[in-house]
Amino acid sequence: MTALTAPTRKASSEPAPARRTHRSRPVVRALSLLAALGLWQVLTTLDVQLWLRFDQFPSVTDVAGEFGRRLGDAAYQQDVTASLRRIVTGFLLAAVLGVAAGVAVGRSRWAADLIGPVLEVLRPVPAIALVPVAILLFPSNEQGIVFITFTAAFFPVLVATRHAVRALVPVWEEAVLTLGGGRWRVLASVVLPGALPGIFGGLSVGIGVSWICVISAEMISGEYGIGYRTWQDYTVIDYPAVFTGIVSIGLLGWLTSTVVELVGRRLTHWLPRREGSATS
Repeated sequence: MTALTAPTRKASSEPAPARRTHRSRPVVRALSLLAALGLWQVLTTLDVQLWLRFDQFPSVTDVAGEFGRRLGDAAYQQDVTASLRRIVTGFLLAAVLGVAAGVAVGRSRWAADLIGPVLEVLRPVPAIALVPVAILLFPSNEQGIVFITFTAAFFPVLVATRHAVRALVPVWEEAVLTLGGGRWRVLASVVLPGALPGIFGGLSVGIGVSWICVISAEMISGEYGIGYRTWQDYTVIDYPAVFTGIVSIGLLGWLTSTVVELVGRRLTHWLPRREGSATS
C-alpha cells in the first residue's frame, strides 16, 4: 500500500529572521526620519537656547509650507532644472573620461608616465578653487559651472578605476589570451567587467562631490540654480526659504545617488550580496 504524503512547500532560501529584518528596514528608516523631524520641531517651537541656538531656526511646519508653495513656482522649477542639467552633464562627462583615463593609467606604463604626474598634481586642488580658472577659460557662467562639476567627479572616478584595474587577477587576462583573444577582447571581457564594482564606488563618491561643488559654484557665480536661489534667500534673511533650498539639495542629491547605485547594482548583478541588503 502506497503511503500518501502531503506536498511539501518549497522552503525559502532566506531565513525567517532575515526576512523579518528586511521587511522592517523601511519602517525603521521612516521612523528615524520622523524622529529627526520631530526633534527639530520641538527645539524650534520651544526656542531652545543652550550652547546651540534654535530660536532663529524656522520650524518644520514653516519649511514644509514654504516648500509646498515653491513646488508650484516657475522660478523654483527653473532652478531645479538648471542644477540637474549641470549635474547630469558634468557627471556624465566625468564618468566617461574618468573611466577612460583610469583604465589607461592602470593598464599602460606610457599613460601612467605621460599623464599620471599631471593628474596627481591637479587631483589635490579642490574643484571649487578652480572657479577663477573657469571664469577666465569659458565664455559663460553655465559652461564654467559644468566644468567645476566635471572636475569634482572626475578624480574620484579616475582613482577608483585605476585601483580597480590594477587589482584584477592576472590569470583572467592570461586565460583570454590563451584562448586566442586580443587586447580589445581582454578589455571588454576582463578589465571592464572586473573593474565595475570599483568604478561604481568612484561614481557614487563622484556624484556626491559634484553636488557639493555645483551648489558652491552657483552661490559664487551662478545666475540660476538651487545654490544661487538659496544664497539669494539668505541675503534677504528668508530662513524658511533657505531651509527649503537645503532640503531640495538633499533630496536631489539622494535621488541622483540612488540612481547611480541602482544602475551599479544592475550592471554588477553577478556579485554575491549579503542577504537582506537593500539600496541605501
